[in-house]
Amino acid sequence: MREVRLRTAASLRGTPALVLSAWRGRSGRRYVVGIHELVERELDDMGEAVVMAVRRDSAGVGELIAVTAAGSSPRERLTRNWIARARHGGANEMHVHRLAEDEAERCEIVADLEVDHPLDQMMGVAA
Repeated sequence: MREVRLRTAASLRGTPALVLSAWRGRSGRRYVVGIHELVERELDDMGEAVVMAVRRDSAGVGELIAVTAAGSSPRERLTRNWIARARHGGANEMHVHRLAEDEAERCEIVADLEVDHPLDQMMGVAA
């Protein structure tokens, strides 16, 4: 998987531009994401999305640390524990893809972007 940085411009009404990027999965499909801080308060507004924990180095290169799907039900929501484990694994950004149609498509995207060394294995935690 690799990140492809996107250029964005300021919106028409003078608000700051969204910070966007894209990831290419193993299949070659491209997934456009919004870039967010890796903070717990973002979880409350997450909704249905594919969420990626990313470590960005000083040269600006992003490395995918973990990827998961978040849904609308309490069972499917991201937990603060996921963010803590991602942060411990070196992640400093959260990339959010909101264009998946349903749970099945979110699961396909997660499989397409799955990292070789998932965060749970790095942390010694059972999936």
